[in-house]
Amino acid sequence: MSTSNPALQPLCTSSIIGTGSYLPEKVLTNDDLSKIVDTSDEWITTRTGIKERHIAADDQATSDLAAEAARRAMTAAGVTPEDIDLIVVATVTPDMFFPSTACFVQRKIGATNAVCFDISAACSGFLYALQVARHFLNAGSRTTALVIGAEKLSSLVNWEDRNTCVLFGDGAGAVVIRAVDADTDAPGRVLSTVMGSDGTLSDLLKVPGGGSALPITPENAASRPNTIHMEGRETFKHAVTRMCQASEQALEMAGLTKADIAMVIPHQANARIITAIADRLGLPEEKTFVNVDKYGNTSAATIPVALDEAHRQGRIKRGDIVLLVAFGGGFTWASSVLRW
Repeated sequence: MSTSNPALQPLCTSSIIGTGSYLPEKVLTNDDLSKIVDTSDEWITTRTGIKERHIAADDQATSDLAAEAARRAMTAAGVTPEDIDLIVVATVTPDMFFPSTACFVQRKIGATNAVCFDISAACSGFLYALQVARHFLNAGSRTTALVIGAEKLSSLVNWEDRNTCVLFGDGAGAVVIRAVDADTDAPGRVLSTVMGSDGTLSDLLKVPGGGSALPITPENAASRPNTIHMEGRETFKHAVTRMCQASEQALEMAGLTKADIAMVIPHQANARIITAIADRLGLPEEKTFVNVDKYGNTSAATIPVALDEAHRQGRIKRGDIVLLVAFGGGFTWASSVLRW
């Protein structure tokens, strides 16, 4: 891929200075699910690699999960709520259509100086939000940003559909990013980001009802149009192809190769997808971070949660090249390269 297009050049002036994550207390195991729908631990594990997922309490909204992840990221970064001047929340399960979930997070953490808005790019949302926040920081209009991926997907799950209800969980992850000089060797530096979309494939993964195109009415409510609908086989195929392409493009933009990767943190949707991506990139198991078994697919939250865990577990170290890559409904996809 040529990098002659200035719009695709890495800006390299933002660094991640803190990470945080939060998973709700309630754990729903595969055995628990087998009491709800016709499934089993063996069936789910074999096809997805998922063993359990976390489910938010009835009185927990997406903003509650996001705010707790944000607090932990700010503590790790050593910043105060007043230091935050931008909050971007990636989510497809907002508290409500408006105000934005980011505004609720602002209120809950006391970030009175922040500009706040949401991004909807499904499972790619966190990497989209990271790139948008980088542009604000690189332009000099903001200095310190909270980028959050947060989902309460249990609110969109059809618990009678065994093909989808076994896949999803709730959670939130956050990073604090700060503007740095372009020639600095600051840790956590974002070297490059690639993003893409293909709206012609939007019907393969969607929540068709609840918006202006298909409002929920007494007549259609029984068919559950406001829940997740997915064509699994086709989604799998496109996910692997696009995530591998985006990974290779992001590495090239950063002037790196696959051999430079110390850790890849892929979207945690399905263990088979993760294995296929690692195989195509030629990466051994120890260079691939996996936590889908514990949390399932938490959409926009998967990558920031996994990044926080990898950091806290010592799986990534100062100077490591870390590849982040995601794919989601839209279809959307994105990949970022970090020098940790």
